[in-house]
Amino acid sequence: MGYTVPLSPQGRSELTPAPPWHYSCDCIAIEYWADPLAVAALLPPGLAPDESSHGRAFFWFIDWQFTGSNDEVTDPARYQYREALVLIEARLDGRQVNHCPYCFVNNDAAITRCWIQGYPAKLGNIFQTRSFAAPSLAAAPIVRGSRFGASISAHGERMATARIQLEEKIDDARSVFSRPTTMRRYFPNLAASRREGPAVDELVLSLMDDLLFTDVWAGSAELALPVVAGEDMHMIAPLRVGRGYRFGMAYSVTDLPVLKNYIA
Repeated sequence: MGYTVPLSPQGRSELTPAPPWHYSCDCIAIEYWADPLAVAALLPPGLAPDESSHGRAFFWFIDWQFTGSNDEVTDPARYQYREALVLIEARLDGRQVNHCPYCFVNNDAAITRCWIQGYPAKLGNIFQTRSFAAPSLAAAPIVRGSRFGASISAHGERMATARIQLEEKIDDARSVFSRPTTMRRYFPNLAASRREGPAVDELVLSLMDDLLFTDVWAGSAELALPVVAGEDMHMIAPLRVGRGYRFGMAYSVTDLPVLKNYIA
């Protein structure tokens, strides 16, 4: 049958396989501060602004490689993908957390996994500078002074542009990336008699088993989120940009705890 649609007798047509899901990636993350009121407006019920953060957020660009349990790693056309997302800082019952209000990916398998988990993914074109082992002016080695860029566009519009320059290696990534991430898992109803309420509306927690960070570097950064017709992400554009980070990351997904069920 398959884990997701389209269902078929052998299940091979499914958009994405059943968990466990395993991920490895290269990341660029930009620390910045937005209007605290605009950040607070994006929080679902049960999350409160983190007053100590003053509108702090991170804009992530990620170059992913995915596999399930059936050697999906050898099918890169389906299971390699790129992602861009925003994490804003908040509090859940006093606990410091992140929340994801915006997310873009570049293929259908990834958007399916995002929706299952609660990430509000839309299709986009995402690019970032890659690092290669063979020495060249184009290699972008992971060393002091190297520069990296990243961008996201959707519907023919540039949504975000970032640049970083590596300056120092960070020994403990969790000194920067320590907050768990929450998402709002939401599916509307189409039936006319039930259209006023969603079929699913939950606050969920992203569980990352065996989370690993490697080669974490920090440096100066630039980030621009321009005004785009038909989009709201520019409402949390940077008022101030902090540091940029470039690193590798890996983890597995086996579970999705529900923190709050808004329609229970």
